[in-house]
Amino acid sequence: MDKLTAISNYDLWMSLVKVHHSLFFLRQKELSPSHIAAQQLQVLRVIQGLGADATLSTIAKKVERKLDVISRQAVRMEKDGLIRRVKDSPKSRLLRIELTAKGIEMLKISRESASINAMLSVLTEEERRQIYTALNKILVRLGQ
Repeated sequence: MDKLTAISNYDLWMSLVKVHHSLFFLRQKELSPSHIAAQQLQVLRVIQGLGADATLSTIAKKVERKLDVISRQAVRMEKDGLIRRVKDSPKSRLLRIELTAKGIEMLKISRESASINAMLSVLTEEERRQIYTALNKILVRLGQ
């Protein structure tokens, strides 16, 4: 594209969507031998970040999904041994969500991503910084 040609907001948005979808499917393919979905990894990272404050409602807010969706996903993830739901106290109805050893191991494995490294290696450090800064400006505008 000619550097003097203006890029419309729609064209930029479509490029972001294409990159997101392509990276997501590439990542999902890479994760398939581990039998874990990219969305599950996202939830595991959020739980790790929240620590003792991890509840279904705080996780749902962080990943921007409905509580019932996260609740069903948590049941599956608990059956898979990735998390455990623990009562806050014997009399409390509040459930805290904790990572299991298997969940922690999956997070370690997920950081070693050949597909992400290969795709992002085409960028210089300055380009990486510029994209990171620009995307974070958009996220701030979105209120995240």
